[in-house]
Amino acid sequence: MSKLKISEIFFSLQGEGPLIGYPTLFIRLFGCNLNCSWCDTPYAKGNNPHKEVEISEILSFWEKNFNSLPFITITGGEPLIQNPVYNLMNAFLEKNCIVVLETNGSISLNRVPKKVIKVMDVKTPSSNMDRHNLYENFKFLGKKDAVKFVIKDEKDFEFSLDIIDKFFLTYYTQVFLSPAHPFLDPKNLAEWILKTKKPLRFQIQLHKVVGIK
Repeated sequence: MSKLKISEIFFSLQGEGPLIGYPTLFIRLFGCNLNCSWCDTPYAKGNNPHKEVEISEILSFWEKNFNSLPFITITGGEPLIQNPVYNLMNAFLEKNCIVVLETNGSISLNRVPKKVIKVMDVKTPSSNMDRHNLYENFKFLGKKDAVKFVIKDEKDFEFSLDIIDKFFLTYYTQVFLSPAHPFLDPKNLAEWILKTKKPLRFQIQLHKVVGIK
């Protein structure tokens, strides 16, 4: 097939998004086109260690160790900067897996297979990367997919509400708001969401609460 630059492959509970709580095989691809101020995976970019792995090797690893579990999450870094990722997604779909793509929202989703569950970030001002948001990606999202906002302060929260309202996001996809750890007290975000009386989903990264990877 073809090779992908891999930061790590690990097995854990899905800590966020539509499939939160499910045992999942994570494939973290190496490299990112953004530089978010609160990035929690800086080891997956830059000059940090990584391996080049054939897609066939990744499939064999799954079949040998995890083929009774269908949940696959492809994350990063930013997975879509590596062209072979589309082959990886299709290969797992052909195995009847449930595939989640976690993406930073700066690259078009037009080539992502429709069956893939897309979890797309909208970068808030505190990330210093909000100028890279590609809002036309919203047209590729549906009810099974999700938009995620990471909130560091009240400015981020108001920005998120404006985007949610402007693009009517809650009408056709799932919307998650997460506190930027450790900068915002989760209780503050919870209270802000409750005041809106809108169908927004508060989210804390489960794996960090439980204390697993």
